Amino acid sequence: MAAFTLKINGQARQVDVDPNTPLLWAIRDGAGLTGTKYGCGVAQCGACTVYVDGQTVRSCSMPVSAIGTSEITTIEGLDSKEAKAVQAAWVALDVPQCGYCQSGQVMSATALLSVNPAPTDNDIDLAMNGNICRCATYVRIRAAIHGAAKSLEG
Repeated sequence: MAAFTLKINGQARQVDVDPNTPLLWAIRDGAGLTGTKYGCGVAQCGACTVYVDGQTVRSCSMPVSAIGTSEITTIEGLDSKEAKAVQAAWVALDVPQCGYCQSGQVMSATALLSVNPAPTDNDIDLAMNGNICRCATYVRIRAAIHGAAKSLEG
């Protein structure tokens, strides 16, 4: 075990974990932030998506020892205008069914709109590739991203 100080959502948090522990478990078990979900454990489903220094990362496959002084943002820390637009569109279009994958979906959609405020269907498909929804709400997810983009115009 080793003590790590992680910068999560703007706050320093101490976690005492093995250096090879995936970031996901340091966030969930060590820091007590349970919005980031475990889905597959092999970085294929996107449920564990967080931002590390502003880039989307699958936290289930990144060891906590690789984080260093990087800034981590979880679903609990999303607060940008893009995040608020995505969250409002998700609610307006009733996107989630079971909801399990949604924190990863919202993280990826917000990241997309942060760099591309007017995405095409193809842009959305590329950005959301690897975010699996077992309830197959992909049509609503795409519509919500378009809706969030429209709400950010002007």
